[in-house]
Amino acid sequence: MRRRTVSGGGLEEVLDSLAAAAPAQPEAPAPAPAPAPPPAARRPDEFDFELPRGYVDDEGRTHRTGTMRLATARDELRPQIDLRVKENPAYLSVVLLSQVITRLGTITDVHAGVVERMYATDVAFLQDFYRRINSEGHTHAAVTCPLCQGSFEVDLSGERLGES
Repeated sequence: MRRRTVSGGGLEEVLDSLAAAAPAQPEAPAPAPAPAPPPAARRPDEFDFELPRGYVDDEGRTHRTGTMRLATARDELRPQIDLRVKENPAYLSVVLLSQVITRLGTITDVHAGVVERMYATDVAFLQDFYRRINSEGHTHAAVTCPLCQGSFEVDLSGERLGES
């Protein structure tokens, strides 16, 4: 198969020449479109969250929703050699959270400085969320209703504030 280099204005010409060179085929019905992925499609090792208060950036925008991935062994070990953690062991959670939060609102570069400027309630929420998703690998739990004995699954992360 040959590759063609197309310059800015020649795209239409190339498409026309390819259409003319292609043998005429009877029109077949168009194949059914593939089903659309779910709106919140994400990697299986990532979990969405919503902060109780929200992170306020330098422009004054509040970011409440985000995504956290499962921690790796490297994520757990890296803070141990961080000088900030050696000077202040309480800083470990700041470094660890900055490594596993993949998105916070429109921010995709979440670093320790971002976590440092979060409200304490949001950091506490993220620490708990980290513990829950990394201890079981997910935030769903099987439960049984004490009244009807029906079994179902609940999401412990909660989609909105107060739903955990």
